[in-house]
Amino acid sequence: MTPAAMLPFETAPFEHPHGAYRLSTDRRCLDMGRICAFLIEESYWALGLDRALIERSIAGSLPFGAYAADGAMVGFARVVTDGALFAYLRDVFVLPPHRGQGLGRALGAAALAHPDLRTVRNWMLATRDAHGVYASLGFAPVRDPSIYMQLRPSPPDQEPMP
Repeated sequence: MTPAAMLPFETAPFEHPHGAYRLSTDRRCLDMGRICAFLIEESYWALGLDRALIERSIAGSLPFGAYAADGAMVGFARVVTDGALFAYLRDVFVLPPHRGQGLGRALGAAALAHPDLRTVRNWMLATRDAHGVYASLGFAPVRDPSIYMQLRPSPPDQEPMP
């Protein structure tokens, strides 16, 4: 896949250091093979999805890669956003050999610090097992879940999602 152009609201790729690692929104650095392999084969939230679908979702989002000193991609996150008021942080992962370095939290913090997202007033995310990571960034359970609704249609060839 050829890296997508920046989203309309983006002014420039965003770079942020984290110890020996570099966090960046530069799409030219993304390792789509590594991202898709992890999401499709190892994540609980995208397990078994089609690679083309994953690539399309990334093309329409603001991606954040975490890179080791040698340039290898070791972590990823993306923000689904209108670039003005709403943002949804998702697909955050760090490859096993690089866990324990605070990269998951750093990816979330970089998203929150991105200068093109400074006007966002409502950040959302969903997690099964990393509540502490995101609580440290200020995320909390939805104050009034009764006002939120969800529709999760199933593709015709798949079972309904839980």
